[in-house]
Amino acid sequence: MRKHWAAKEFEDTKKNLTDMQYYVTQEQGTEPPFQNEFWNNANEGIYVDIVSGKPLFSSLDQYDAGCGWPSFTKAIDAKEIVEELDTSHGMVRTEVRSNTADSHLGHLFYDGPGPTRMRFCINSAALRFIPKEDLEKEGYGEYIKLFS
Repeated sequence: MRKHWAAKEFEDTKKNLTDMQYYVTQEQGTEPPFQNEFWNNANEGIYVDIVSGKPLFSSLDQYDAGCGWPSFTKAIDAKEIVEELDTSHGMVRTEVRSNTADSHLGHLFYDGPGPTRMRFCINSAALRFIPKEDLEKEGYGEYIKLFS
């Protein structure tokens, strides 16, 4: 079930996001492939929800799936990821949303590497990247251990 944001939170969200970030996270949009910020990011760090700031994915679990969007094999904390049935556009897919802010993030497919075959195909516009060297300064110091 989707969360209902209070009017103040809704207005703050709308003010703090770019048009593309709002379209993706609040209107279940999709940004263009290969024309987004993180599809080929090779830096170490974590990705957080652009709306709530909650940690979602690590660069350690990112790989090039050739699809034009950032792809990950797993989430940092599975409790922050919500999976929902998506039957839009004549397809049956698994939509991925953030638990705290109920942001649309992207979709989950089972064509990835490894034993789980999970591929979280995520819109860059739903993410903020925190480089490894800035984790402490940005308040995410507990995640430095991921890169030890």
